[in-house]
Amino acid sequence: MSMDKMRTITAVDAREAGCLWLRWSDGEEVTLDVSDLVSHTLNIGTASVGEWGHSLVWPDGAELGADRLWLETLSAKGREDSRQFLEWRLRNGLSLSKAAEALGLARRTVAYYSNGDRPVPKAILLACRGWEASEALLHAA
Repeated sequence: MSMDKMRTITAVDAREAGCLWLRWSDGEEVTLDVSDLVSHTLNIGTASVGEWGHSLVWPDGAELGADRLWLETLSAKGREDSRQFLEWRLRNGLSLSKAAEALGLARRTVAYYSNGDRPVPKAILLACRGWEASEALLHAA
């Protein structure tokens, strides 16, 4: 059965100013500029992997979640289409099945798009916007 991949952070290392290198549990590696995501008072280089790999943590208690970092990873890897699709699902609280039903797609296809395994066609991204607009109209009535 095709499903959302449960990605966790397995390693972190400081790089040039404001950047961290991350390794994900699926083997994906990326260097991200996180300077806009964390307080400027933090020493970015002191980040460590949080409990169970679901975040990065700093000695002062600051934390940055893996979900947000995965969205940034998609963008850094040039997968803005997958990021937009996953943000749509998260924003609307849609499971794979509910998103598939909303768009008239197979659940497996939604999983591929959400995980960044396949490019998301522009028509699907437009359908997401249309679905969201129609939902807003339904709730406004």
